[in-house]
Amino acid sequence: MTKSLRTEGHIALMQALVAARRDCGLTQQDLAERLGRSQSFVAKIELGERRVEVVELVEIAKILGVPTRQFIEPVEAALA
Repeated sequence: MTKSLRTEGHIALMQALVAARRDCGLTQQDLAERLGRSQSFVAKIELGERRVEVVELVEIAKILGVPTRQFIEPVEAALA
């Protein structure tokens, strides 16, 4: 297993996160404020410059009102 931030699985996760945020009509700034973090925190996750921790992923899913599996399934598919 590679530690790269640019694996197929990680790219799938980044794309799913961006799509979900946009589908909710939120900007990076909006999501950041709801997370109590900076906009650059969200940008770094979405650009693949920072890995998202499981607890953070669950929190993001809750804020966006989507099931966590919405982010996990694309990763699983990319790794299949």
